[in-house]
Amino acid sequence: MPLYEHVFITRQDISGAQAEGMMEQFGAVITENGGTVVGTEYWGLRPMAYKINKNRKGHYAMMRLDAPSAAVQEMERQQRLNDNVMRTVSFRVEAHEEGPSQMMMGKNARDERRGSRPPRRDEAPSEDKPAADVKPEAAKEEDS
Repeated sequence: MPLYEHVFITRQDISGAQAEGMMEQFGAVITENGGTVVGTEYWGLRPMAYKINKNRKGHYAMMRLDAPSAAVQEMERQQRLNDNVMRTVSFRVEAHEEGPSQMMMGKNARDERRGSRPPRRDEAPSEDKPAADVKPEAAKEEDS
């Protein structure tokens, strides 16, 4: 069966327990239609980039699914009918990643997983590398 990752956002005025209950409710729709829920993650109440229906925040949840497309379409249909669900998106993936998603990891763990990152501008340069915006002494004399 195809593998999917499905993310949905619910309104900010429902409780976290209700948002997690909705994951179970939509997971039951998947199992009724011949699929399985491989895993779920509740990402919590997070700010959104822009307002949706006068809401600045939303409860984010992700589900990893192993289900036929008809089951995913039925779940999305029921989410469109639910007034508490503001946005949904489903992605078909080749394989599910092991462990927690990027959203659940701490910043340091994400950096380690991605590899080393270049230093930010506001970070102090390391001892062995000069800062990019600091001119060498010879260059300062030529500018004067």
